[in-house]
Amino acid sequence: MSQSQHPVALRIEQRVGGATRLLATVMCLPLLDGIFPALVLAGALSDPTGILEVGLLIFGGSATVAVILADMDGSPREQAKSILLVGSVVVVGAVVEAALAPTIAGFLDLAVFERFAGLVILAVAAQTASARIGDYLPRPAIIIALGLVASVDPSGAGLVVQLDPDLMLRAAAAALVAVVFALHLALFGPWLRGIVDIDRFRFGSAVALGVLPLGLFGLVPGDAPLALAVLGMTFLFAFDPQDAVADLRSDDEGEDDDDDYEPVGPASADTVAEEDHAPWL
Repeated sequence: MSQSQHPVALRIEQRVGGATRLLATVMCLPLLDGIFPALVLAGALSDPTGILEVGLLIFGGSATVAVILADMDGSPREQAKSILLVGSVVVVGAVVEAALAPTIAGFLDLAVFERFAGLVILAVAAQTASARIGDYLPRPAIIIALGLVASVDPSGAGLVVQLDPDLMLRAAAAALVAVVFALHLALFGPWLRGIVDIDRFRFGSAVALGVLPLGLFGLVPGDAPLALAVLGMTFLFAFDPQDAVADLRSDDEGEDDDDDYEPVGPASADTVAEEDHAPWL
């Protein structure tokens, strides 16, 4: 069972099992649920800020952090090999879906679909914050399916495949951001496990995800790095070295107790003889 207690990671772990497969499912979930193509169609990769936000919050979100820090075993090098294997699949999948995005966009009214893309992110944020809330919300794939139905525009339909190399490159960059982030987690994992509160990071990531759709709804400027700012504050609030210091102190106290202990050997014959005599003799 997943040690991270992350709602999304726990639900997925019950189905797939294994830390590497769990990581693969978590990082590929935006591709499978349609969250990533929805964001591509909504224009979330239009600037470097959006690329970073999608890479860190969608592909490399709190579930990825929880799996790497709490569930993956082995040395950092072994973990890095697993992450690179999973990352190659994520990058290829992101490029393929970005290649199909312009063709799909010809069938849709993007102004309507962007609203549903924002609702999907809000639903994921709620599921990340609380498993109980997630039980009452529809799955992201259902919201995206409803968005496709509501925004379909047959008048602009075309069967010609339109490739946008620039969009494909930006999609690959977003996936690579997540892979690099995961590699850093594996590299510094032995240190981060003692000073990072995963639950705090999970709630902070949920807040960052919650503010991400504000740009899609037009409530904040699209190029404002609000989600990245919230994510940066999340890292600061999740930093909790007190537990590591307490563990270090307890280890030191245990060593001091061991040093103070003096083994007592068998008593000498003279000592035994003295103890056998009456005190007045």
